[in-house]
Amino acid sequence: MKFFVDTADTAEIADLAATGLLDGVTTNPTLIAKAGKDFIEVTREICALVDGPVSAEVVALDHATMMREAEVLRKIADNVCIKVPLTIDGLKTCKALTSEGTQVNVTLCFSANQALLAAKAGATFISPFVGRHDDNGFDGMDLIRDIRLIYDNYAFETQILVASIRHGVHVLESARIGADVITAPPAVIKGMFKHVLTDKGIEGFLADWAKTGQSIV
Repeated sequence: MKFFVDTADTAEIADLAATGLLDGVTTNPTLIAKAGKDFIEVTREICALVDGPVSAEVVALDHATMMREAEVLRKIADNVCIKVPLTIDGLKTCKALTSEGTQVNVTLCFSANQALLAAKAGATFISPFVGRHDDNGFDGMDLIRDIRLIYDNYAFETQILVASIRHGVHVLESARIGADVITAPPAVIKGMFKHVLTDKGIEGFLADWAKTGQSIV
């Protein structure tokens, strides 16, 4: 399973990239606003930090303007992946861009039927939002199961990119189901390193080492 980080914070991205765990980055207008930097410049900086896809989202709602925005965005770097909303115009844009060899991430997916449409339109990635689904009284992971089943039934190549991840259980369940990618905030990914027994083990080893009075360097 690929790990993407959902942020526009270049320091966080660089820190995670150094672990070798990071396969890509997703951004959106909200994350760019939080970064407080120029949209094009911060996207360029992010693209230089990772080799994998960096999702940069269009903000237009009509197909013609989406295409003009996509033209600007995909000139930033070779690893830019254009992010479009799951609307009719978004899927028109998806079809046009993927037909030209540009990667497209179709976002704001909340149903398996929507995911089916995105796959038919040739999406590189589909981004179902599990956390927001949970917030509204539904089981977000059931949505991932349904999409996985449908895509496997018809051998769609569109990758399931689980988004709106709130905690490590979402990551675990996504892996069990067989999602292709997860994108999570830095805090969620870093939280996966944590375990009380690991912390206790380190504490014990250090205490025992201190008793030896030795130093490795």
